[in-house]
Amino acid sequence: MERRMPPEVTVRPYRPEDWDAIARIHDSARLDELRGSVGVEAFLTLVETYEEEGLFDGGLWVAEADDGTGAGPRVAGFAAFADAELTWLYVDPARYRQGIGRILLRHVLTADASARIECTVLAGNDSARALYESEGFRVVETKTGKLAGNERFAATGHVMEWRRP
Repeated sequence: MERRMPPEVTVRPYRPEDWDAIARIHDSARLDELRGSVGVEAFLTLVETYEEEGLFDGGLWVAEADDGTGAGPRVAGFAAFADAELTWLYVDPARYRQGIGRILLRHVLTADASARIECTVLAGNDSARALYESEGFRVVETKTGKLAGNERFAATGHVMEWRRP
């Protein structure tokens, strides 16, 4: 059995020319996130939600990795962090299970000096929850309310917390 090696990944601050890539990544990965939780009927694009959800309120980083096409590194995911909260973390579905989400998460955990960091994972998004738990997050609360970004829909989310050792 051939073992696929993870790509070399670089995390850097967001640049305006990354917009099209992160919008494409968000829109395709958000559908996967909703498919396992609230339902795809709740989908709204990044263009429709980024301002209200505060995408640019804190730090915003992108992960670049070579996709094997010879075109060089391309944006493969992004993460945003504000006020001790990981607010966004999305990876291109074509790049799932290559360690890119973990690299972005670890970047956030080391880039901020907060003693406590939290995030919210939709109930049913088991792969995201497993990633966070594998990096030391634990569920501290589960609550049901309006879906962030599309308040016409109800959602259940697990508030997860990470504490600096």
